[in-house]
Amino acid sequence: MSGDDRRAKLESLREQGVDPFPHAFPDRTEIAAVREHHDGLEPGIETDERYRVAGRITARRGHGKASFIDIRDGTGRIQVQARLDELGDTYERLLSLDLGDVVGIEGVAFTSKRGELSIRADAWELLAKSLRPPPEKFHGLEDTETRYRKRELDLIANEETRSLFAKRAETISAVRSWFDARGFVEVETPVLQPLYGGALARPFTTHHNALDRDFYLRIATELYLKRLVVGGIDKVYELGKDFRNEGISHKHNPEFTMLEWYEAYADYSDTARELEALVAEVAKRVTGDTKIEREGETVDLSPPWRRVTLRDAIRDETGIDVLEHPTREQLAEAMGSEPDPEEGWGKLVDGLLSKRVEPKLIAPTFITDYPVELSPFAKRHRDDERLVERWEAFAGGMEIANSFTELNDPDEQRRRFEEQRAEQERGDEETQPYDEGFIEALEHGMPPTGGAGLGIDRLVMILTGAKSLREVLLFPAMRS
Repeated sequence: MSGDDRRAKLESLREQGVDPFPHAFPDRTEIAAVREHHDGLEPGIETDERYRVAGRITARRGHGKASFIDIRDGTGRIQVQARLDELGDTYERLLSLDLGDVVGIEGVAFTSKRGELSIRADAWELLAKSLRPPPEKFHGLEDTETRYRKRELDLIANEETRSLFAKRAETISAVRSWFDARGFVEVETPVLQPLYGGALARPFTTHHNALDRDFYLRIATELYLKRLVVGGIDKVYELGKDFRNEGISHKHNPEFTMLEWYEAYADYSDTARELEALVAEVAKRVTGDTKIEREGETVDLSPPWRRVTLRDAIRDETGIDVLEHPTREQLAEAMGSEPDPEEGWGKLVDGLLSKRVEPKLIAPTFITDYPVELSPFAKRHRDDERLVERWEAFAGGMEIANSFTELNDPDEQRRRFEEQRAEQERGDEETQPYDEGFIEALEHGMPPTGGAGLGIDRLVMILTGAKSLREVLLFPAMRS
């Protein structure tokens, strides 16, 4: 039925004195609760229990003096029996409603002869008139462009999508519970920052009219959280949005959800054990198991995870020893590309890891001990001055987390900032700007600290089997 026909019905209802958009439908019982209460009821059983249920009409069948409609709310579906002898003058009006209309139903519960739990309606109310037809495939919208651009239609049509985002919400809840139970303090730091930092990425820039100055959407929460450690919050975490002005891919979106946590008197070995335990517990809570299927393999997320140094991981795959400091040309050749003059040596090493090693890391793996050039906020390795104490965690062929033994020497941090400034002058736009305020905070003394960041969107991809980040974001960024 066209939108014009639906609008004509809307006007007809109004002429009949029917409000097609009432304010509320009180005393409603969720459909899942009705189903749970009558679970196992034998076929052909009449009850005397009355309910008020509500939902969107998803199907309609029957004619004459008795008909059936299916309605769905956010918790499930139930069949409604409509009979002329029960509804009288409103019977035909109910049958004239369209798929997609939202209705409230009142009546008693019973099971049909086939055992279908149903509500026999003796009263009903239109709660919202749908002026647009539902997706052509009401029970399975498949066009990905429509699914991502009009997520409301995807949620209406696809139970799998509703289930996925319920799992996403449960994932975030489980992450919070894990940290709260261990004495971490959840905080909120600025999203709009006078100076971005904490990662190597280009920011989004905006202008504050009243202050007449530019601000940046944060690319990470790191520097503010470490200032809180300086201030005495020894165990701190933040769950929130970060923004990076970068390309879009199956594992990149300019807006994404990150978890970062910092713990005083800990190091990167401690954060590795915490990540293993966290992911395993969240997986068990969300999926019921620590084993998941990914890329045709069974991936076990339970500790301990494999550990391999970055040097060995790249050397085993490419034959290049990054600690022998290969040239930019050698690194680019191993990636199968020409060296970009704006990319420094460290970024090329990182690119080699991403292109040649990362896609093969399906089982959970820590890549450890990075060259110092790649990590401006990590503490030098206690056993090798060429390295820093850093790991990145991979699963399902992609990076999911990153951690340092945090650099807490303000003089060394100042020197690293100067190196980043030199990279910026060479043309690299994804460098860490010089942050004197952060150095001043370190000069007050930050205790030894371990810090880590976990990409929530990518974790949800792992737990749900999603192949693209767009599947686990309600409204991903899309080209026009």
